[in-house]
Amino acid sequence: MLNPSTVKESALTEGELSRASIIKDFEICCISREVSLLARKEVLTGKAKFGITGDGKEVPQVAMARAFQKGDWRSGYYRDQTFMLALGLAKVEDLFAQLYADPDNDPFSGGRQMNSHFATPTIGPDGQWLPHTEAYNVSSDISSTAGQMARGLGLALASKHYRANAALLKDAPFSRNGQEVAFCTIGDASTSEGVFWETINAAAVQQVPLAISVWDDGYGISVPIEYQTAKASISKALQGFQASEGENGIDIYVLKAGQYLELVEAYTKGIAQMRKTHRPALFHIREVTQPQGHSTSGSHERYKSKERLQWEKDNDCILLMEQWMAKEGILTQEEAKAIRKKAKTEVKAARDRAWKAVNAPAKTAVAELKAVFAQVPADGGACDALKQELDRLLHPVTAEALQLARRMKHQLLGSSSPALAPLEAWIKKTYSHAGQQYHRHLYSESEGAALRVPVTPANYSEQSPLKNGYEILNAFFDAKMQACPELCAFGEDVGHIGDVNQGFAGLQQKYGKERIFDTGIREWTIMGQAIGMAMRGLRPIAEIQYLDYLIYGLEPLTDDLATLRWRSNGQQKAPAIIRTRGHRLEGIWHAGSPMGMILNALRGMYVLVPRNMVQAAGFYNTLLQSDDPALVVECLNGYRLKERLPDNLSSYTLPLGVPEVLQAGTDVTLVTYGSCVRIAEEGARMLKAIGISVELIDVQSLLPFDLEHSIAESLKKTNRIVFMDEDVPGGATAFMMRQVLEEQGGYAYLDSPPLTLTAKAHRPPYGSNGDYFTKPSPEDVFESIYQLMHEAAPGRYPM
Repeated sequence: MLNPSTVKESALTEGELSRASIIKDFEICCISREVSLLARKEVLTGKAKFGITGDGKEVPQVAMARAFQKGDWRSGYYRDQTFMLALGLAKVEDLFAQLYADPDNDPFSGGRQMNSHFATPTIGPDGQWLPHTEAYNVSSDISSTAGQMARGLGLALASKHYRANAALLKDAPFSRNGQEVAFCTIGDASTSEGVFWETINAAAVQQVPLAISVWDDGYGISVPIEYQTAKASISKALQGFQASEGENGIDIYVLKAGQYLELVEAYTKGIAQMRKTHRPALFHIREVTQPQGHSTSGSHERYKSKERLQWEKDNDCILLMEQWMAKEGILTQEEAKAIRKKAKTEVKAARDRAWKAVNAPAKTAVAELKAVFAQVPADGGACDALKQELDRLLHPVTAEALQLARRMKHQLLGSSSPALAPLEAWIKKTYSHAGQQYHRHLYSESEGAALRVPVTPANYSEQSPLKNGYEILNAFFDAKMQACPELCAFGEDVGHIGDVNQGFAGLQQKYGKERIFDTGIREWTIMGQAIGMAMRGLRPIAEIQYLDYLIYGLEPLTDDLATLRWRSNGQQKAPAIIRTRGHRLEGIWHAGSPMGMILNALRGMYVLVPRNMVQAAGFYNTLLQSDDPALVVECLNGYRLKERLPDNLSSYTLPLGVPEVLQAGTDVTLVTYGSCVRIAEEGARMLKAIGISVELIDVQSLLPFDLEHSIAESLKKTNRIVFMDEDVPGGATAFMMRQVLEEQGGYAYLDSPPLTLTAKAHRPPYGSNGDYFTKPSPEDVFESIYQLMHEAAPGRYPM
């Protein structure tokens, strides 16, 4: 059917590549191009902030859409509007609604993302999974160049997992025997990013169905491909990855953007083969053009020669498709002209509807505010000026009206104006509405939210044995792997040897390499695997071997996982668990505790810092019952310490955001977490010996932090507080101090200045001396708190 020699006949049949379907593809291409052209005008006329579109990539995308089936996933970037139109996943109004940042009508992000950042619902309003096999699935886009690659790897790995574990997961609504393909799109310049190469290698090694389409327009904004890619060709640069007989690797297809028939054939056959073999493939689409340049922030006439600009006009993919259709008798010139004209008309009409819709709420709000302003007496001064400014707003957004309302309130403060009460009510209503539009869904709001998991205390009996910390975790993971078929674990050295600290020792042999497996040294894509697999209904525990190594995996966590629920406006979730170990040991890159960086980077995830392995198991139980993602930092020096094994290890849960008072006291509150707890306990014992009573509190979780404000309650009693950890000065201790003194109002109860006890500003040196002189010790605890007490009562505590 797809033989070029019979294209005229095959195109005129009613088969898959019928005349009608080809014309439909052409119509979609024309509509998409008009969207791109008009979007740029909307930005340049001030109606939108910024525009980035997919013009020049229309024909490859309608071809790709033909191979995309229900159950498949897209992990793409901000050039794929034609693909969305081709599958009916976006209407033209939707594209303009997002361009205008319309929180009510942008179906992809609720006005939170810039245009061309797409998503489809994978969970319902109740937070429960929708049936993925019945939908075209689009994972929520991010702007970070090549950031989609790691997530795409995880989405593809999920298909392999579902096929390999079919007996365990046969009833899951997420897969049909692993036949789903993950489609990843990327611009050619972004293939220079390290995560692209990391993903290619990981996909080739693991043999997962990842179809990577590279739209090659020859430029990275203004920088030509010769400065971007070896051999000026990503397919040539990747030839060493080409699969061969008896070896793993990838398939490579090289096509041109204007060759519609060849594109359809390559995608159709290539993807069909991938569904069977799971061998990844690269589709290198060359001779892509950029009719308007990179984005609305500039013009490509600044860096392209006249010859290049003319070549792009002559080789525009839609023009080439039209010429091919005319040659094959599929469409006349007049018919093509009519289609283009109709596309212009339809897109303008959709633009107008979207513009009217985005302005309607603001017009209503402004009308209400004008009625309030009318109650403000004329003053010939500031109040009248604000009224006039409100009248002058041409296309007001709500924020502009709110700004004027707040300034009017400033003028009325202390007055008895009848307008003050309705003005305050208008402001309050506006903020409340904005809160619903922009501030929801950072964390789960469903019944499965981590903060709603019922608390089940640990139970102990006389028979509860003492175990090493790693044995506690090993018993826990064994029980959960048995009980939860969707659970899997992976990371460096996690599989065969059961992780470097033996938490999974022997479990690969028990549950198989398909569920507990090793990865290469590639933290970015380990995180990507966790994200993609969690988005597809699995429960991955992804391990970063040491906390210091999390830096390599931080980008997908901060840009992708932590923002997923929020940036999709509550339409997607990925309840991945990231497991690592950190704090005290020895060595610059084996003893770090960069918690301040993590806290600031991972809002949208929970950050849990258990002091021992029993507490860690309690947190894991809570997380596995929830639909929130989290980072769990185990104590690196705690695996050989003895702990009592709870009788209900596999079911007991530890609540998030609830500190534990480990020692009651009356003189000073000492707040810490993780490995510092043992240091604090020893220091507190030394202080007790001289009559200083320390109330020692383990915060247990940093995100969320002390939801019930129990630390402020302790401060009411002691009136002095010390925050302690192993981070640099101004790191997590500063975060904790703000939470207690500002958020909880603890400042009002202080009789002495608050104190932080931290590591030094530099990295921890190697060796015992370096550790002692760099990180807080029991003696530091003693001397810091003694000095605090001396300042309060020098006679009682002399120096």
